[in-house]
Amino acid sequence: MPATRKIPSARHLATVLAPILAPILVLIPVLAALAFLAGPVTAQEKLPLPRFASLQSAKVNMRTGPGEAYPILWTYQRANLPVEIIEEFELWRRIRDHDGIVGWVKGTLLSGKRHAMVRDQRRTLRAEAKNDAPAVAYLEPGVILRILECSGEWCRLKVQDHKGWLMKNEFWGVYAEETLKE
Repeated sequence: MPATRKIPSARHLATVLAPILAPILVLIPVLAALAFLAGPVTAQEKLPLPRFASLQSAKVNMRTGPGEAYPILWTYQRANLPVEIIEEFELWRRIRDHDGIVGWVKGTLLSGKRHAMVRDQRRTLRAEAKNDAPAVAYLEPGVILRILECSGEWCRLKVQDHKGWLMKNEFWGVYAEETLKE
């Protein structure tokens, strides 16, 4: 004779599950209220535009529009290259590079770490924020530096093991009126 299984009654199930479900049912409205008060979840709070950032990756595709369906306009192959963010659309950022080329890149490929690039001609990295201060290094056009701080007309920068000062008008990657602390 086959064994028969007794189906638990609704009362039995309620007795067994009540201690488990009661705390969950109490928490649902509390969690819903907290989620409502917190507001929508965004990847990043709105930051002012325009602003400078840098390429986080050694390979970044610039596109003609904000999405992977848009054609690639340019491929950057240089991490830490400074760029200016001029517009945002969802996860995409419209940027301008040091040559004035404008296009869209995925926001996750950008970093808030500030870098600068020497432009136009050879520059002298100085030991102090003075034109007559001793030279720390001579920088060729295209050299990328980490911005440590900026105040007034000068910024303190780092390239490899060298730290020193350049005037803001001697590189690209900072606004004339900006004050920065790392």
